[in-house]
Amino acid sequence: MNQEQLPRYMNLGQACQYFNVKSRNTLKKYINAGLKVVMVNGTKRIDQVDADKFMEAHKV
Repeated sequence: MNQEQLPRYMNLGQACQYFNVKSRNTLKKYINAGLKVVMVNGTKRIDQVDADKFMEAHKV
């Protein structure tokens, strides 16, 4: 599945693919650094729009 096929609200595995990181630990670091997470009945989702904003905010 490539990025164009990922849903807007991604599960954590899909979010890792979107960010091109191999480890969920890295994704957890992003969340701890401010990446927004949608929580519905204990299910975590990452919005692609929030993911893009997070990356933009951390450009140096």
